[in-house]
Amino acid sequence: MNFWFFCFKTKEQIIKNDYKKLNTKQFIIKTSVLSLEKFQKNFQTLQPNPDERKFLLAVSGGADSMVLLYLFQSSGFKFQVAHINYKLRGKDSDDDQKIVENFCKKYSVKIHIYEVSEDEKPENSIQIWARNLRYDFFRKIMKSEDLDFLVTAHHLNDHLETFLINLSRGSGIKGLCGIPENENGIIRPLLPFSKNEIYDFANENGIEFREDKSNQKNDYLRNKIRNEIVPKLLETNDHFLENFSKSIGYLNQAKDFTEEKTEEIFNAISTEKEGNTIIDKAKFSSQPDFVKFEVLRKFGFSDEKEISKIFTAETGKSFYSLDFQILINRNELIVSNRKSEIGNQQDEIVLEIIDNEIIIPENIKREIQKFGNCNWKFDSDKIVFPLKLRYKKQGDEFFPTGMQGRKKVSKFFKDEKISVLEKSKIRILCDGNDEILGILLFRQDRRFAADPETRTFLKITC
Repeated sequence: MNFWFFCFKTKEQIIKNDYKKLNTKQFIIKTSVLSLEKFQKNFQTLQPNPDERKFLLAVSGGADSMVLLYLFQSSGFKFQVAHINYKLRGKDSDDDQKIVENFCKKYSVKIHIYEVSEDEKPENSIQIWARNLRYDFFRKIMKSEDLDFLVTAHHLNDHLETFLINLSRGSGIKGLCGIPENENGIIRPLLPFSKNEIYDFANENGIEFREDKSNQKNDYLRNKIRNEIVPKLLETNDHFLENFSKSIGYLNQAKDFTEEKTEEIFNAISTEKEGNTIIDKAKFSSQPDFVKFEVLRKFGFSDEKEISKIFTAETGKSFYSLDFQILINRNELIVSNRKSEIGNQQDEIVLEIIDNEIIIPENIKREIQKFGNCNWKFDSDKIVFPLKLRYKKQGDEFFPTGMQGRKKVSKFFKDEKISVLEKSKIRILCDGNDEILGILLFRQDRRFAADPETRTFLKITC
């Protein structure tokens, strides 16, 4: 069996049953000994008014989460519990669920159980799948139950493992700061306390929990770091975790300072215009690489090679992250939110005609009014309906009034010295055959314009 039931009474039993492979120096680490009073004091710093909030506790049945559950119950906070039975270990998974259910039944705590069905399990990438599943489950509960914060049982050893993982991946200062105590609605009040302190607390208070012995397998990077690297580090210094905790504090202070200074630089070289962020390219290029990375990271760009290309790209080139687009426009970087663009822009909008007048939606009028105004008249008999507005397409061309022959829309934009940012806002008026009637509000197409022989007029006024 991979799991066994625990209710420790002595530290010697802990060493014998769980840590027999580790050097015993590990057990004299002097960190902040976990107690109900210290937990409440730390939690007060993370959530100043805990009695006025409602919490969701993620409880697996392991020592960490069962101690967290006990501490919350003893503190009298308002909370509910969420547990996921992944059904990956048969009876052992069911026993994990049972120990959580028994505690909640004993203390009349509302519990939410998610039992994974066989067809939900993926063939690979178990860790990513499990993480996404549980956080989706947590979010749904918090929304339906109107809960304020999710609380997890991450501790100081988890903090160290995350630091080492991020260090091995070349993370920046934010990654080296490890796991945040309070961020994005998730509170981790056990971060200052070591795994050993949690076991000691469970022993002293008779808290029952289950242990996952499969964590001793080195199938994943975190397990390998936990089982092979961390024990050797802890052997080097009796106060290793305590000193690590101090270093994380210094790193967080350095992070806060650099973020503040980076924000000052960013504000000095950027402006907001029409919902976009405009960054002065020359001033930005002169900044240290660290500042460039930190500024662009906030827009979802973190690949060093990609970032270097941004500063050498020609006008018109675009770069994309998951949520943002950076458009190169001569001496500017134009940053736009892709989600808002997608939400606000439709590829085509079919237009109404009332009393022979083409009706332009008010939101589009406001968007394009800076380009000027128009008072165009068309010959209705020359037009195929319905009429529509769209954005420029590759290869678009039209017959502009006041000019001879046809012209590519892209060449027209260039000759009119229309900026890259303005191009992204311009709408093109077309008929049912996608023939261009005009570029709002710049130039009408002469083929469809009213003439002395026109019998039925259409007009557009902007």
